[in-house]
Amino acid sequence: MVKLFSALSDETRLRIIKLLGAGERCVCDITAALDMSQPNVSFHLSILKEAGLISDRKDGKWVHYSLAEGDLFSRFLVISICEKYSNDDDSSRLKNSCKSRACS
Repeated sequence: MVKLFSALSDETRLRIIKLLGAGERCVCDITAALDMSQPNVSFHLSILKEAGLISDRKDGKWVHYSLAEGDLFSRFLVISICEKYSNDDDSSRLKNSCKSRACS
């Protein structure tokens, strides 16, 4: 429980969860949406993964992240975050990044 709440205590990690609530994303998409460096984003992703909130899969040289299928309590927290946390700037940057790279 401590790892779970610790992972959720940072705004950057809440922003990442919100982005992943819309579906799987690669690190480059998350980096563009948050307007942060890749090492910084990877640090936050590792904390979320260690807490069991997200999972990853490798596809060649790309790593894609998605929300984990955790226990009911964790899922409830993640769904609540996705519904209540809003950052339109992140969504806008993500859309622009995807348009420029023609990703899906």
